[in-house]
Amino acid sequence: MLNPFIDLIGILLELYTYAVIGWVVLKMLISFNVVNRQQPFVVQTMYALNRLCGPALWRIRKLLPDLGTLDISPIILIVLLGFLRNALYHYFYNL
Repeated sequence: MLNPFIDLIGILLELYTYAVIGWVVLKMLISFNVVNRQQPFVVQTMYALNRLCGPALWRIRKLLPDLGTLDISPIILIVLLGFLRNALYHYFYNL
């Protein structure tokens, strides 16, 4: 029997993964000067994504060794979110 609350948590984890991917893409577009950092839409979007993804990424960065300019914390966060989602479904649905 399917549990709607487990499905809701799975959907929220997937949406958070998309937010992290959006943060990475927008950060790359800003760093390569593809989008203007001064545009109001870019400022608001980056602010929202930083508020949403920043705390989790900051905690992961604290645990990682210093790699210079290479930031692998979004990759680790995406892998962890996928693992949590799969573990959640496996534990409750035995798929």
